[in-house]
Amino acid sequence: MTEKQAIEAIHALPRMQGEPTLDRMRALLTRLGNPENQLKCIHIAGTNGKGTLAAMTASILTHAGYKTGLTISPYVLHFRERFQINGEMIPPRTLAALTRQVLDACAQMRAEGSESPVEFEVVTAIALLWFAREQCDLVVLETGMGGRYDATNAIPAPLVAAITRIGMDHTEVLGDTLPQIAAEKAGIIKEGCSVVCYPDQPAEAMGPLLTAAAEAHTSIETPDLADIQALKCRPLQNYIDYGGYRVMLPFPGRHQANHAAMAIEIALILWRRYGYEISDEAIEAGLREARMPARIEILRRRPLLLLDGCHNPDGTAALAATLAEAGYEGNLVGVIGLLADKRREEMLQNLAPCFDKVFTVTPDCPRALSAEDLQQEARFHMDAEVGGTVRQAIRKAVDYADDHNLAGVVVCGSLYLAAEARPILLREAER
Repeated sequence: MTEKQAIEAIHALPRMQGEPTLDRMRALLTRLGNPENQLKCIHIAGTNGKGTLAAMTASILTHAGYKTGLTISPYVLHFRERFQINGEMIPPRTLAALTRQVLDACAQMRAEGSESPVEFEVVTAIALLWFAREQCDLVVLETGMGGRYDATNAIPAPLVAAITRIGMDHTEVLGDTLPQIAAEKAGIIKEGCSVVCYPDQPAEAMGPLLTAAAEAHTSIETPDLADIQALKCRPLQNYIDYGGYRVMLPFPGRHQANHAAMAIEIALILWRRYGYEISDEAIEAGLREARMPARIEILRRRPLLLLDGCHNPDGTAALAATLAEAGYEGNLVGVIGLLADKRREEMLQNLAPCFDKVFTVTPDCPRALSAEDLQQEARFHMDAEVGGTVRQAIRKAVDYADDHNLAGVVVCGSLYLAAEARPILLREAER
């Protein structure tokens, strides 16, 4: 099996199947020798910010000298981004070999009349198998969608369970209220683990989180917002102080300062409670050098080229607040693509103040809203025009910004769009 065949075989699996359950995942891991039992994990759930928190945490641990596994979901540029050790993606041949092994185990399950695992379960099994074989010291696991029945939750109690900000997304699966969604995310909290919570969590989400922590006989550590200080820096920079740790973060936005505070608290818990040697220098260097594409990513400053994979109302609100704080509000051109199953009205309302004009596109996803339909919806909020292909829309946006003396271009609305747009924007940035 080649890398290409492995990825195609994984994508050919169903995304979901039957009622939510961990039974398939546990049965699969048993057939693979239960690699999860060999790992010490930091488990991350939430609606927004999981990827950047995971990247920051893994970077800190790597800088502290630990062999650190990392899973992220979804990937942006390459499927192998899902599996990383010390910042390096899984080698293609290793991915192919482990995929073959996991798919063989799935075939055995089917032959015996058991329900076959779905795509994300197979992806998670590959990651856990690789991390165990490579004898990782620590593993940072990002959940896929929920928590309670997420494939990653087949692990034993993690050292730390971290819950980022909870918002309204995947409501068709997780529930249509914040308390319902929070209860699902809180499913990663287990007896014996420490818990770190986002410092600006909606009040409605806190009840289920506190209940889950109480039932697991643990407490929740939450950074104090008042202790997260924004230091003087240029627009779209993020120089912060938290507990004496002073770092220029690679991710703009006040919400990313909150994630940095969470990552610091995770590191301190690993040191104080579990005895891991993590120096102050490792914490600061890890935060400073963390990388994650398409998270308010600045590809050029003048004129601005910015890419963000915001894909729900909270994400678009964070992007809009970051642009407004940097003084760009209303002085930009947008290239926007959304999925049809998202809360589009709220997303468009959040983004409208940012842009003088937007060009709509169709993300490369079966669930995408067409550029034409998006333009019809967006025109009630802003000057919107169908942009054509992503490449054409970016060219139109750049030309429009130049012709109208605007500050630059922002591409946003979906990680699927971000994956297609990023190479185009990188070439544009070199012009």
